[in-house]
Amino acid sequence: MFLDIRQFGFVNDLEAAWREIRDEYLTLPEDSFEPWVQREMYGEGWGVYGLYAFGQRIDAALRACQRTPSALARVPGLTTAGFSRLAPGTHIRPHVGWVRTVYRSHLGLIVPDGCGMRVGSETRSWREGECLIFDDTVEHEAWNRAGHTRVVLLFDFLRPGVSKEMQDEPPAEVRNFVNKRAQK
Repeated sequence: MFLDIRQFGFVNDLEAAWREIRDEYLTLPEDSFEPWVQREMYGEGWGVYGLYAFGQRIDAALRACQRTPSALARVPGLTTAGFSRLAPGTHIRPHVGWVRTVYRSHLGLIVPDGCGMRVGSETRSWREGECLIFDDTVEHEAWNRAGHTRVVLLFDFLRPGVSKEMQDEPPAEVRNFVNKRAQK
């Protein structure tokens, strides 16, 4: 299910900074993106540039980005964040997330026509400069049927009433990926 963004006070500030965030994304080297770790969901075409992973800073990535972490500092309970891009023709198959303590948000940065996502029974398209917030534990899928890459700032934040001490245990492949990134 998608959530009403008006219930989250940080959204206005983050949306106001979207052009700076997009411009920072555009400075990143093409080869600095890695495939999303759970490849069984999509095959090819989903790349990420992680900034934070399950509360851990990815220092090398943060050194390359100055404005985006400043904008994300306004998000209470931030746990995970990074740039997420879908190549043309990519389809992330229907799946259910395993992290029950957070909500997921996407801030549209580059959104060609023909891109969208379904959460539960509701389908929406991203819009540049706007956030979508959803419950990752509800079945969802995403696609890019356009001829250009779709880019969002993907980030997770603690659900209201959840404390940082309450942790979800990531699957082994995710944990190994996060540990490898944190050591760089």
